[in-house]
Amino acid sequence: MEKPLDIANENRKYVLAVYVLQALFFIGLLFTPIMGVIINYIKDEDVRGSWLESHFRWQKNTFWYGLLWFVIGSLTFPLIGWVVILVASIWYFYRIAKGWIYFADGKEMYQ
Repeated sequence: MEKPLDIANENRKYVLAVYVLQALFFIGLLFTPIMGVIINYIKDEDVRGSWLESHFRWQKNTFWYGLLWFVIGSLTFPLIGWVVILVASIWYFYRIAKGWIYFADGKEMYQ
């Protein structure tokens, strides 16, 4: 039987892959965050109970709230949408950077 630490170490690659996929959004690969959130949902059960679960939750929240704000920004673009998209982009970048740093340090994310 595997220990929880072994399971977490085995699944670290998925957390890293999702952070990379989310970051690729900034070079114009708009579909990569979708691939990342799909990985989150597929591997969710595998990380349950480990410190990686908090990163999956952080990544999913980053994706869904980011999508929400980008859609709102797009719908209101001629007026204030560009400000909404700018703020959402900074927030999205911050979430990826913070999560990646915590992951590299072996720390859990908080919500």
